[in-house]
Amino acid sequence: MSQTHDPATTDTASLYREYVLDVRIVEYETAAGETRYRFDAPEHCGIEFEDEETAALYADVYFDVNGFEEAGTGERGVPPAIIQAGRDTLVAYFLTQSDVDVHWVASFYGEKPEKVQRYANRVRKRAETIRSGIRERGLD
Repeated sequence: MSQTHDPATTDTASLYREYVLDVRIVEYETAAGETRYRFDAPEHCGIEFEDEETAALYADVYFDVNGFEEAGTGERGVPPAIIQAGRDTLVAYFLTQSDVDVHWVASFYGEKPEKVQRYANRVRKRAETIRSGIRERGLD
């Protein structure tokens, strides 16, 4: 499940994963005792997830399209940068949305779940290549 983060709900927070270019995932516990993972990036509204794997995939999508903003897309909108990036990036983005799983995406596209996973894996690999390139060039 993803949603915009309300900083007032954060009691304790720690860095879960740090990426290049000031992008990070922060793990925190809500006042209700639930663990959440917040994606933070410069000029991004911040968004939270129930699990770290979904937050990491969201970060991969973010790097795959060279950043994007969700502000202004509405509850069910998709940022234009995601749509323009191609099917595999859109599939990975869908997988980060609440109440969407690999079977829903597979049904939506008329594909098998294994192919949906391959799409997401392509995005993960591209994002890692992009981050590695940034580090190698000392641009982080």
